[in-house]
Amino acid sequence: MQHARPLPQYLAQRYHGWKATTHAENKAWYRRLAAEGQRPRAMIISCCDSRVHVTSIFGADEGEFFIHRNIAGLVPPYAPDGDHHGTSAAVEYAVTVLKVANLLVVGHSHCGGIRGCHDMCAGNAPQLEDKSSFIGRWMDILRPSYDRMANIGDEAARLEAMEKDAVLVSLGNLMSFPFVQSAVEAEELTLHGLWNDIGEGAVECYDAESDRFVPV
Repeated sequence: MQHARPLPQYLAQRYHGWKATTHAENKAWYRRLAAEGQRPRAMIISCCDSRVHVTSIFGADEGEFFIHRNIAGLVPPYAPDGDHHGTSAAVEYAVTVLKVANLLVVGHSHCGGIRGCHDMCAGNAPQLEDKSSFIGRWMDILRPSYDRMANIGDEAARLEAMEKDAVLVSLGNLMSFPFVQSAVEAEELTLHGLWNDIGEGAVECYDAESDRFVPV
C-alpha cells in the first residue's frame, strides 16, 4: 500500500514512553491478557468524539471494557439484510461471544453528530441530505428525534434533548436484536443509558421510573 507512511514522531515517542513505563511495570498482566483472552464485564457504545474518554471517566484498565465507537454513539435497528453492519457486529460479539453483563450507551454534550442531524433536519445542511453522505445516512437513525424536540424553543436545550434522546433511541434499537432481548429477559444482561457533560465532567444516567436522566 503505497499511501501508508511511518508513524508521526510524536506518537512514536509516546509509544516508547508507554512501553518503557506502563508496560514494563505491568508486563505479567499484559502477558496474561494475551494468553487468556479478554473477559470484559461491560460493553460501552460511545461517540467517536475525541473528548469522550470512557476509560478515564470510569478509571478502567485494559481488558475491562469492550468498546465500540461511532458517530454520535448510535445503535441502528436490527437489520439482518446481509449488508455491512459494524455496530451490529460489535453488539453481537459482545452479547453472544463475550457474554458481557452490562451494556452502556454513552451520549455526550456538544455532539457534532447530533448537531449535524439537527441542522440537516432544519434544512441547514443540504450536503448531509445527499445519498452519498455517510454521515447523513447514519444520522437518519435519529431523524424522528428532531420532530419530537421541535417544541423546545431554545436551540441549546433542543440539542441537549436530542443528545439524550439519541441514547434512548439506541437502547430501544438494542432491544430489537433478538439475542439482546433474550439476554435481557433472562437477566443475563442489563442495559444502561448515560449522558456525559464534557465541560462539567458530569455523568447522568437514565432512570426508567422517572423517565429522565439523573446525576450519577
